[in-house]
This record gives sequence, C-alpha cells and structure tokens, in this order.
Amino acid sequence: MNRFDMVQTQQHVVLDHPKTNTPNRVTRLAESLSHVLHLHIDPPSRTNKENFTLNLLSDHEKNHSTPPMSPRENISKNWREIQGCFDWEDMLDPLHPWLRREIVKYGEFAQATYDAFDYDSFSEYCGSCRYNRNKIFEKLGLSRNGYTVTRYIYAMSHIELPRWLERSHVADTWSKDSNWMAFVAVSDNEETRRIGRRDIVVAWRGTVAPCEWYEDFQRKLDPIGHGDAKVEHGFLSIYSSKSENTRYNKSSASDQVMKEVTKLVKFYEEKGEEVSLTITGHSLGGALALLNAYEAAHTIPNLPISVISFGAPRVGNIAFKDELHQMGVKTLRVVAKQDWVPKMPGLLFNESFKVFDELTGLEWVYTHVGAELKLDVHSSPYLKGGMNLPGFHSLETYLHLIDGHLSSKTPFRPEARRDVALVNKSCDMLVDELRIPRCWYQLANKGLVCNDHGRWVKPKRDPDDVPSHTTDLCNDGLALGMQTYKMSLVSP
Repeated sequence: MNRFDMVQTQQHVVLDHPKTNTPNRVTRLAESLSHVLHLHIDPPSRTNKENFTLNLLSDHEKNHSTPPMSPRENISKNWREIQGCFDWEDMLDPLHPWLRREIVKYGEFAQATYDAFDYDSFSEYCGSCRYNRNKIFEKLGLSRNGYTVTRYIYAMSHIELPRWLERSHVADTWSKDSNWMAFVAVSDNEETRRIGRRDIVVAWRGTVAPCEWYEDFQRKLDPIGHGDAKVEHGFLSIYSSKSENTRYNKSSASDQVMKEVTKLVKFYEEKGEEVSLTITGHSLGGALALLNAYEAAHTIPNLPISVISFGAPRVGNIAFKDELHQMGVKTLRVVAKQDWVPKMPGLLFNESFKVFDELTGLEWVYTHVGAELKLDVHSSPYLKGGMNLPGFHSLETYLHLIDGHLSSKTPFRPEARRDVALVNKSCDMLVDELRIPRCWYQLANKGLVCNDHGRWVKPKRDPDDVPSHTTDLCNDGLALGMQTYKMSLVSP
C-alpha cells in the first residue's frame, strides 16, 4: 500500500521470456505507436513490417500539435512523500505518475545547464552562460515550469582536469579560470501553491564528454566535514576551489551557492512559508549536487533537502553516505542500465564490499547514496540497439526513458508525451525510421551571422547576456526586491 491515497492507473502486462519471444525493434515501435494513435490493427507480416512502420510514423507526425508534456496535478498535500520523506517507498516500481512528472521537471532544469552553456571554443565568452538569468528559462522554453532564476554559480578547479573547463581559442576571453556551473531558482507563487511549499532549486552542470574524466575521478578520497566521511578529490576541488586572482571565483562555488540558498530560506521562512531545497544534476553535476546537499544539511538543519540525480557517479565512502542519511538528505538516483558513468569511480571496490570495508577499517571504498530508479535503454522502441556510450549517458535519453517508464515489468508507456526528437539533440540514439538528424541541437550557422555588408562574422552578444559577476552580485538585492513586489501583487 502507498502511504497516501492517490488514484493511480497502471498498465500491467506479463512479458514472455526475452530469450524465447522478443519482438524486433520495428515491431515494438509499430505496436507502441499504434497505442499512441489508438489504432486497432493486426500485427504486420514479416514481409511488410518496414513499410507498415513508415506509414505509421507518417501518421504519427500529423499529431505533432499535441502538447509534449503530461498534465501537472496539484500535489500540495503529498509533496513530502513525492520529495522522498519515506525514501520513495512504493513509488518507484511501478513509478508513480506524479513523481514521474516532478523528476522530468528537475531533469529539464539540469538539461538547461547544457543547453545554455557556451561550448564554442572560438567564442570570447566560451565557458559562460549564453543568456542572463532573467531570460534563460524564456529562451529555453522552461517558463511553464514556474520558477525564477535568482543566481548563477561559477566554479574552477585547483587540479588539472581534461576539458571539464572549456578553453577558448580567443586570447581576450571573459575568463581563463572559471566556468558557469550552476544556477539557483525558486518557485513562483502559482507553482508554490501547486507543489505545497516554496521550492528552491539548484541545478548543476555536468561535463561535455564524461569519458575524458573516468580516469581522473577514481584515484583519491579527501576528508569532508569533521568525521570519517571522504569524497572524491576531483569533485571536491571543483566544488570548493577559489582564488583571489580570479574574477569569478574569489569565492568558491560552495560559498556562492550556500550564500544564495541561505538567503532565500531565511527570506521565505520569515514570511511563514514552508521551504524545501531540491538539488539536481546530471553526470558530474549529480556528484556536485550531493556535495551541495551535504553542506546544506550541515548549514541549515531541519530543512527538507532532496537530491534528484541522473547518470551520476559515486561520490564518497560509506561514512559519507551514512552522514547524509543521518542528516535526513533524501537522494533519488536515476540510472540507465547501459550507462557506465554510474559505475565509476570504484568499478571494482564499491558498496558491494561493505562487509570487507567494515572488517578491515578501510575508508576508501566508494558507495552510492539513496534510492535508485533503474531504466533500460532497450525498453524504448524509439531507441537504437548496439553500443552507444555517449547516447546511453545523454540526459535527454534519460528524460525520454523516464517519460515512458511504468515499471520494471511493463513495456514502454504508450501515453508518453515528451518529444522524442529531443533525444538526438547531442547524440544518435533514435531509430532511423523517425528521420530525426543526429546531434541537431546547435546555433544557426554554428553561431555565424551575415552582417549588413554580406560578410559572415561572429555576432556580439546582447549587452544583457554578457557575463558580469559584479552586476550579478549588485543585482541580488534588486532581484529579490522585485520578486517580493511581484508577490505582493498576486498574494491574497
């Protein structure tokens, strides 16, 4: 039984053993799309399966006017359960539809840190966010989620890590030391009423190419806090590094994010509101999210803190996991079965060696934290087979799988609404029958524009989108004041 009374409809299908009766990918795609289009048809013959699939996909394209998201229910009475107060017991298998919608919401915040990041090594702003914080959600189509960005977070590292910090080919660039690494956002009044509390979100960015840091992030554990807890050296360096000689990291990412979160919690609690902190991230961002949660739990006792991570590696040892549990931090790890990143660091020595670790007293065994929602790439009829490590790890692949996931025993959800074209934004995972180009997400003409003289040039950014740490700091009070003013206009 669930811990709260919800009406939930689940489709239960008994599957034959995969080794004896596994439909091929074309048949599965046709069957899934026939459910979506509410068609009642006989299975295609072996000789015309491909033609049948293409015709069905053509019909499916006519339905592109339908909204690409599931309805958002009012969860105000049950938000604590959905945020993990009971460790998501009875909510993961089958996956509760209300929880699915919230996971997708936080995953889209994590995806925004990639979509808005300037990867162009020929850009003078390489390593920054393309948009200022007042425009980022509007530019990325996330205004519907009902959050407002209040602060950007910048990070650096005191150790040499291959390409986690994008290097610009331009000599005179905005920063040689720092990267835009995260943002802090807070729910607006309408979303706050829907979800039952004022939600503060921190979304951390991952790496561009995770295969480049496999080796770097599995060598050394450093102490954190005052107990036996230890975390991976490279993750901690990114989270805590600072230098007076830099423009954007005179204070560390840790200092920046905790200053903003503490300020927001105090502001809303003094108004008598319930407040939560939800921290999300993909890949490296998921690791930084755990470090952020650990510090926040130490700094702000009794604050409900949840971590929703996607494809995240292990971060620390068993003592680190135990401390997070004792402080009440709730962690949900979304993991794809085929993704190798969550198996790192500690490919050999990990939580499976807990007894060995306790007997020997060693403190270097890596362990995962919290509950796990396991996904399978092969469950989706829209995705290719074969070996595709970047595609397996892509956050858009994760969001597609979550949107279609019902349970470990049921097929892909025919009512999934999220646009499948998003999967191929930065990889090549969709079946060819869908005719979606691979790696299609990029700036028009790769960032070049034709000027008034007919010459193709790098454009100048809108002055509002030029990174300025000084402006960001000066506008903190103004932004919060404007938000307070807007709240007074709509508050009863």
